[in-house]
Amino acid sequence: MDAVTELLIQYGYWGMAVAAFLAGTAVPFNAEIVMAALSAAGLNPTTLVCCGTLGSVCGCMTCFFLGYLGKMEWLHEIGVKQKTLERAKRFVDNRGAWMAVFSFLPIIGNGISITLGLMRANKYKVLFALIVSRALLYSVCAFVPKIWF
Repeated sequence: MDAVTELLIQYGYWGMAVAAFLAGTAVPFNAEIVMAALSAAGLNPTTLVCCGTLGSVCGCMTCFFLGYLGKMEWLHEIGVKQKTLERAKRFVDNRGAWMAVFSFLPIIGNGISITLGLMRANKYKVLFALIVSRALLYSVCAFVPKIWF
């Protein structure tokens, strides 16, 4: 995974978007490391936040639409475990589309996106919640280290 991270860092803004997309899908990847490295390398943090947000939202919406299609065998083929989906369903019950804000959580985040799709949550509310939460997440990753160090 370190080689992939180094490769994405070399591609700058495009690498950030790809890293965020991978982190937003069921692929276990940490885009925050790429964000911190690119920010430390002097790239524009606002553009990094935009690239990260766009890539991550696209990755999360991919999971959402996989769930929306409702093909459980597809989800198991890409590595999503039944136990993760059950945990996410309990978390999402009675909370609706706004639970997409918590899709950045490490263990159940992808399950939340998929479960929202399975539950046929309002895709526009999910999209809005994802944009807001991911923009905040990547803003913290891009700007806070510069303030502290």
